[in-house]
Amino acid sequence: MRSTTVGLALIVVIATGCASASAHRTPSQAGATSDPARAASSSDPKARETGAREFLVLGRTAMASGDLAAATRSFREALRLQPNLVEARENLGLALYEMGDLDGTVEELRALLRRHPDAVRARLVLATALMAKQDWAAARPELEEVLRRQPDLVQALYSLGLVRYARGDLNGAIEAYRQVLARVPDHADARYNLALVLKLTHHDAEAAPEFLAAAGAGHARAQFFAGTAYARGLGVEPDTMRAILWWSRAADQGNLEAIAALGELRQTALGKSRRAPGERRAVEQAFRDYRSALWSEFPELTRDGDDDTVGAALLRQGRGPEAVSVLISEAQAFSEPAQVLLEELYYRGSPGQVPAHDNRILGYFKSAADEGLVRARIALAKLYAGGIGVPKDTPRAISLLKATPHEDAQRLLQEISAATEAVPPPPVRP
Repeated sequence: MRSTTVGLALIVVIATGCASASAHRTPSQAGATSDPARAASSSDPKARETGAREFLVLGRTAMASGDLAAATRSFREALRLQPNLVEARENLGLALYEMGDLDGTVEELRALLRRHPDAVRARLVLATALMAKQDWAAARPELEEVLRRQPDLVQALYSLGLVRYARGDLNGAIEAYRQVLARVPDHADARYNLALVLKLTHHDAEAAPEFLAAAGAGHARAQFFAGTAYARGLGVEPDTMRAILWWSRAADQGNLEAIAALGELRQTALGKSRRAPGERRAVEQAFRDYRSALWSEFPELTRDGDDDTVGAALLRQGRGPEAVSVLISEAQAFSEPAQVLLEELYYRGSPGQVPAHDNRILGYFKSAADEGLVRARIALAKLYAGGIGVPKDTPRAISLLKATPHEDAQRLLQEISAATEAVPPPPVRP
């Protein structure tokens, strides 16, 4: 499940939204009292009210700029002048929450709600603080009260789904997430969480389309689960190519589970697992199909021959940063032309598009070498032997090549070893 604080930033924005405008008011616009500190010593109720409002503005301005300590001081001064100023106590609760003072948040907001039970926003922040404390039992009635007063408040519905899930009420969580999606169909987090709870309740056929919808919206965890659904036939027909496609998208976002899943498939394709030969051939074909399917994601590109790659086509259009990412995906799917182009780009770069010695390409060489891809191991050995974009490390180059039983690797090993032996030792100082 996603963090319980999802959506709280929206409350903060609402709380501080008028701060920038208020901060530039002239004294006459702000009120008769231009110095809020002077109001503190005044016995005039009107002056105290005006001073409290000015401290409220100062607090919101400080909060908008990230100075939470100054914000809390201003809100407390406002409350000293006007103890019943609802906005000041609400904002104080928010500031304390942002500072990580959950107990202080709960205390301030409960004090406010005892006097003003209709303060919906304050109750929602209270519920969020209780969730952060993992006090699910206390958070649930607060959220239910928020929804009794504002039934369409999406953030409260989403939070209620999280609370119900944490309390073991999976059916209740499903209902809450579906209510969120009925109001905001493109809420990717709610769709992912709905899919996850459906999966946990063994409703794979219902979970799969929800995972796919969230995956299509760019949700990395959903992309991983969509790939897993296709790999195992959970709620969909098994399709290794589609599993590779979704895992690749998740891996591009740094999802470690997807990176590991793709690594296992590549080991099968390389014949380094205990899978049957027929399964190895099927995985190899799936990687080929994936490389072909990549073209459909870029319909604006024109293919230049059978050996052309999507990354090369992007490079021809001047889309260098995007090209490198796609070339890496193609190389990881065993595209020899993509691997060759990555090597060329690493050495020379592409003027105005890709710098020489690009760290993304170096990262690919390292990860692919770790997986045992021969060409990547040879390429990385050349870099270490020559100190090209990395500190020169001849022993590491030799070690890589010794562990690579391929004639090209062994030939390069002989060349590097011979060059090393030909270098005379440094002169001994008398």
